[in-house]
Amino acid sequence: MDQEILINWAPQETRAAVIEQGAVQEVLIERSLERGLVGNVYLGKITRVLPGMQSAFIDIGLERGGFLHVADLLPKVGRDEGVATPIERLLHEGQSLLVQVLKDPMGTKGARLTAQISIAGRLLVLLPKEKHIGVSQRIAAPLRDELRSRLQSLAGQDEHGLILRTNAEDASDEALAQDMAYLKKIWGKIQRGAQTLAPGQLLHADLTLTERVLRDLVSEDTQRIRIDSREQLAHLRAFAQEYMPSVVDRIELHSGERTVFDLHQVDAEINRALQRRVDLKSGGYLVIDQTEALTAIDVNTGGYVGARNFDETIFKTNLEAAQAIARQLRLRNLGGIVVIDFIDMAKPEHQQAVMAEMRKQLARDRVKSFVGQFSPLGLLEVTRKRDRESLAQALSESCEACAGRGAVKTPRTVCYDILREILTEARSFNPKEFRVIAHPRVVEMFLDEESAHLAGLSTFIGKPISLHADQVSSPEHYDIVLR
Repeated sequence: MDQEILINWAPQETRAAVIEQGAVQEVLIERSLERGLVGNVYLGKITRVLPGMQSAFIDIGLERGGFLHVADLLPKVGRDEGVATPIERLLHEGQSLLVQVLKDPMGTKGARLTAQISIAGRLLVLLPKEKHIGVSQRIAAPLRDELRSRLQSLAGQDEHGLILRTNAEDASDEALAQDMAYLKKIWGKIQRGAQTLAPGQLLHADLTLTERVLRDLVSEDTQRIRIDSREQLAHLRAFAQEYMPSVVDRIELHSGERTVFDLHQVDAEINRALQRRVDLKSGGYLVIDQTEALTAIDVNTGGYVGARNFDETIFKTNLEAAQAIARQLRLRNLGGIVVIDFIDMAKPEHQQAVMAEMRKQLARDRVKSFVGQFSPLGLLEVTRKRDRESLAQALSESCEACAGRGAVKTPRTVCYDILREILTEARSFNPKEFRVIAHPRVVEMFLDEESAHLAGLSTFIGKPISLHADQVSSPEHYDIVLR
């Protein structure tokens, strides 16, 4: 299937989009101020060894020192006849140590570090200081043994360890060898840096988004990669020339007043992906609700009445919905448990056809997923690996007005909240007047439909109640000022 990759670059943000069949299938975003340190490799200098905590603080050139626990030293180091060797016998102050960031600094805490270096490629993970040959646990057991044997043959007498990633399940020996060579090049640069640079230096940074696009997204189906920055074009071609020579000729510059995203209407697609409702071409629609625990998707026929009979109408809508849902999972990067409420189908063969369509469409997704069976209630459960935050989480935040509920109290409800609070305050205080500052719709409700209740409360407490509309106030927010 023909594929095109678009890259929109700006100093503050890099965005990439995967286009297949003329439609946006996937969007990736990286912001320069939000780039983490996880995966970076440093030549650190040990500043303190804490025997009581079996830990050490390491200067890696950041504002705060990094933290290394004895368990994050190499597994084969620190073991003596089954008894862990104390960290004070392994490390000492002033010693240089190659470390990698496991967790970014947070608050007053420095980065969490490990001496167990691992370098991820497209198909493999290189373990420079181990000889372990492993295969992703997500690959079926019988196939794992076969893949491990293949990997051991390719590695030969190599002193480095390797782990075969999930997406390498169908990779050829040639592709695995290329990825292995790429990882060894990176490790060679790290080793040279460790020998020539002073402690506290960054030796290897995780790839930028543009580089990860080449590593993770480009395939034989990719016709071209278009980027709208001349400077980044040269950098990307240089990277490809060194690590992926076959891709260089497919990298092109997009020129013109409009960005490459604007020209292909990717921004409009992103905005639609932040909405709950997704309209289908037939007239049906999806409603997508993302929660903390799972994502719920509801399928509706809407205005679609085009088939010969009712069962056929439902079946056609569900088939189209299955295609749209698979695309939305990729586009929105929805991970974890996804529960889909398809329109009830009376015929078992229709259910099987819809499940087959879901599996077919999700097979094009580079992120691993699993499609279950229809439940007795007609729900289909899908799981998709959560590899990063969703598009909505990356681009939006909870609404201040509704606190993420997706709804706010009605003006009448807020009016009654205010009346109850004034009555409570009147029992404890004796002001000259109560002044209500609230949203204009709430004030309008008090002046119109709720005027009798407001006047009745004023008479009951024996105090005047004045109203003031706040144009910038949220619909639920109000203040009661005692004057």
